[in-house]
Amino acid sequence: MRGSRVVRSKTLDSRLRGNDGTPKRRATRVAEIEKPSLDVRELVQQADLGGRKPVGVARFVLASVCIGWSLLQLWYSSPLPFTFHAFILNDTEMRALHLGLALFAGYLAYPFRKSSPRDRIPIQDWVFAAVAAFCGAYLFLFYRELSTRPGQPTQLDFATAIVGMVLLLEATRRVVGPPLAIIAGLMLVYAFAGPWMPDVIQHKGVSLSKAVSHYWLTTEGVFGVAVGVSASYIFLFVLFGSLLEKAGAGNYFIKVAFAFLGHMRGGPAKAAVVSSGMMGMISGSSVANVVTCGTFTIPLMKRVGYTAEKAGAIETAAGVDGQIMPPVMGAAAFLMAEYVGVSYAEICKNAALPAVISYIALFYIVHLEACKAGIKGLPPRAGTSPLGRLAGIVMTLAGLVVFANVVYYGLGWIKDLFGDAAIWIVLGLLAGVYLALLRIVAAEPDLVVDDPNAAVIELPPLKETLLAGLHYLLPVVLLIWVLMVEHLSPGLSAFYATALLIAILLTQKPLIAMFRGELAPLSRLSAGWHDLIDGLGSGARNMIGIAIATAAAGIVVGTVSITGFGLVMTDLVE
Repeated sequence: MRGSRVVRSKTLDSRLRGNDGTPKRRATRVAEIEKPSLDVRELVQQADLGGRKPVGVARFVLASVCIGWSLLQLWYSSPLPFTFHAFILNDTEMRALHLGLALFAGYLAYPFRKSSPRDRIPIQDWVFAAVAAFCGAYLFLFYRELSTRPGQPTQLDFATAIVGMVLLLEATRRVVGPPLAIIAGLMLVYAFAGPWMPDVIQHKGVSLSKAVSHYWLTTEGVFGVAVGVSASYIFLFVLFGSLLEKAGAGNYFIKVAFAFLGHMRGGPAKAAVVSSGMMGMISGSSVANVVTCGTFTIPLMKRVGYTAEKAGAIETAAGVDGQIMPPVMGAAAFLMAEYVGVSYAEICKNAALPAVISYIALFYIVHLEACKAGIKGLPPRAGTSPLGRLAGIVMTLAGLVVFANVVYYGLGWIKDLFGDAAIWIVLGLLAGVYLALLRIVAAEPDLVVDDPNAAVIELPPLKETLLAGLHYLLPVVLLIWVLMVEHLSPGLSAFYATALLIAILLTQKPLIAMFRGELAPLSRLSAGWHDLIDGLGSGARNMIGIAIATAAAGIVVGTVSITGFGLVMTDLVE
């Protein structure tokens, strides 16, 4: 029976102790220097997930809302509503539900100020969350009634719109920050104070009735294109990245990058660039990218000789570049596709080359910095040679090229031969490839997260590391295929890739245990469920900021359209 084996970075205590067995003073100093002064996980908790970590009932409610939000988005993006003819939502209804859930979760996850308690939710935030959710979901709750009286708001419409705008601005201040809230507030002031503005930007003003209808009861303001893109496309891509990270792909990308590049001059910095680029393929969040890779790469960069400032700058630059790395790009790419009228697949094609060039340039800058400072890499593994590593890299690249050609021409042949039945053939082949890859993975040691502050780090073995996570590439390949080759919509493409990823999350651990001959492999199923639930929750919490930011941006867009400010700016430019 083959038991679970674990790849761990080796700590060579003998190198850190004197002849008498006592630890050397230098090792103590290194540990003190490399001990992080701030928990970077806390930073991403505050930036992407909100600063609160409630306990008890509050934690259950927040988690349930986030998980339910993710499931709702999956349902909306899938063909299932039309297959079962149940709970079919139009775009306006989904935008309202999307914003209502975002506002509810936002008030629960983000405190009033930084000094507010993080382990509990004050009663006023519960009230704000409930009222904001009602205001946000107002179009969904009263959609039929509102459609029968366009342009004739009632007193309830007035109250809902005014309270909703105020609560949206406060949620924007909490979640996104004061600048966007101030800009949106000034645009509202401009809409009502048009007659008193300077001649260049003056307009006749907007009545309260017209403003209520425009900003809150139609899709010209808050519930405009930006929120529609957030609800239709961005959520699924963010959820895809969150689930892939929970499956273990983030750690796999870091390990592969270090196995390939860690021994080179300035190796940890080069590995940071490459691993951040691979993470950028699956994550549209710069903060999450930097934190996921930086917690491991920054201490190692400091260890080999980079200053703390340069190590942080390298990781930050590499993480931010992930915004333009297809197929999962930042929220701006989806908004660009909608406003410009170009397909998201076309934007991915045009962004691929600049993204690669950006990472090549950063890689070259890192190399020059290492040469200038005389920075070496991490010690290579015993028994490995540069020629062997080069051969491994060449064989890997050649294998990827061969695999891409087999997939492209093979699937085309299957579609031509089997017609409508090709989908079932492809699903069977996909399942077979998945099982074959898991069989290969089961023969290799498990990948665990290394401690970057360990005394001595030994590079992971190249072959074993590369083979230990090949199945993580399947959802990425599927996403690229259905988006770029089959030309499906971004939302539907992300749904199919996420559905495959959910299946991987639930089955990878039991199947690997079964292939290794371990007892009770089904006991590993609970771990998969835990990862899935955690990924659904964190994916929704990652979306709170994007959903609220797009709604606040809708205020700006609505003001431009209702006041004619866009035409004024055009005249000024001309």
